Amino acid sequence: MDESQFPVKTSNSDSNTIAILTWIGTIFFGFIPALIVYLIKKEDPYVQDHAKEALNWSITVMIGYAISWVLMLILVGFLTAFALGIANLVFCIIAAVSASRGDTYRLPFAIRLIK
Repeated sequence: MDESQFPVKTSNSDSNTIAILTWIGTIFFGFIPALIVYLIKKEDPYVQDHAKEALNWSITVMIGYAISWVLMLILVGFLTAFALGIANLVFCIIAAVSASRGDTYRLPFAIRLIK
């Protein structure tokens, strides 16, 4: 990927904290924390970037859970829902750690609906 499409690192601890809380909130509350941050913090491009990525990831996870519900009719959905829950936890923690360092993180499997 081209490095020019990523925002520059930030040294603002408030921005880092909000980005971390966005990712931690995504683990527990889905898309709601990312949507709130995305709508409120429009003046901070670093936080905005993390909120967009968390929102895209939350939408991807919701689509995955919907597919898992359908697959539960043939009992495979239980395994896919479990795997999706583990992936959500791991990727959100990785992104939160990246936000604590002031870096951006692109989730590998996220559908990019919000650009």
